[in-house]
Amino acid sequence: MRREIVHTEKAPAAVGPYSQAVRVGNLIFTAGQIGIDPATGQLREGLEAQTRQVMSNLQAVLKAAGADLSTVVKTTIYMIDLSAFKTVNTIYGEYFPESPPARSTVQVAALPLGALIEIEAVAFLPEE
Repeated sequence: MRREIVHTEKAPAAVGPYSQAVRVGNLIFTAGQIGIDPATGQLREGLEAQTRQVMSNLQAVLKAAGADLSTVVKTTIYMIDLSAFKTVNTIYGEYFPESPPARSTVQVAALPLGALIEIEAVAFLPEE
C-alpha cells in the first residue's frame, strides 16, 4: 500500500509540518481542521461560525481525497469549553443527519491560533 498526501486550496493550508489529509489504501485520515476561512486565511469569530467553517473545511479535504461526509467512519472533536457542546452537537448533526460516524469529544486547554473547536476525521473510499 502506498501513502498519498491530499491537498486542496479549498481548505486552509497547514499551519505546521503536517498534511491536510493522508490516504492509505481506501482509508483517509484528515488533520484536525479549525475554523479558518481558506479565502481570507482568518479564523472565523464565534463558536457557531467556527464549527460551520470546520465542517466546510473537512468537506473540502474529503472531496480532494475522493470521499465525502457520507464516508466518514470516525471523528474526534476537540473543544476548549464543553459547556458549549449543545451548540456544536446541533450544527454537527446538520452535516450527519443519518447514520452518523462514531465520535469522541474532548475538552482541551487550548487549540492552534486561539480556535474554539477542531475536528478530525477518518473516512473510506467506496470501492469502485
